[in-house]
Amino acid sequence: MREPAVLFVCLGNICRSPMAEGAFRAAAEAAGLRVTIDSAGTAGYHIGEAPDPRAQETARRNGVEIGHLRGRQLVEEDFRRFTHVLVMDHSNLANARAVVPADAISAPQLLLDWVPGREGAAVADPYYGGEEHFEDTWSDVTRAAQALVQALQG
Repeated sequence: MREPAVLFVCLGNICRSPMAEGAFRAAAEAAGLRVTIDSAGTAGYHIGEAPDPRAQETARRNGVEIGHLRGRQLVEEDFRRFTHVLVMDHSNLANARAVVPADAISAPQLLLDWVPGREGAAVADPYYGGEEHFEDTWSDVTRAAQALVQALQG
């Protein structure tokens, strides 16, 4: 069986998806789960940039360092490489679906579909909000990370 590979996707790859990547990396390491992990954005706004300072600070307060991550854009190859492509909201889910190649091994799905009772919900974009919005996002991505680790350990 193929080792799981998980890609987290939002719009610019500077807030939600790097936070999700960091939360999942920490949960996977704590559980001893072997998995490839990355994040990307559906838009090319922040290619090569570090995560938003507020996202970095929120993750850091929770014991996770994401400052080394750099923004990149979602590409067709991601659907051949990653077994799970987990998207933060419905708009980016539609954007991701537009990139899926015919020979994909995965299809994009909402991240919160992995959290019982949150199926179909979006991870709110904290970019235009205050610090509390980043804490809410951290809570969502952490819950999803824990649920995903449990599911992949099967």
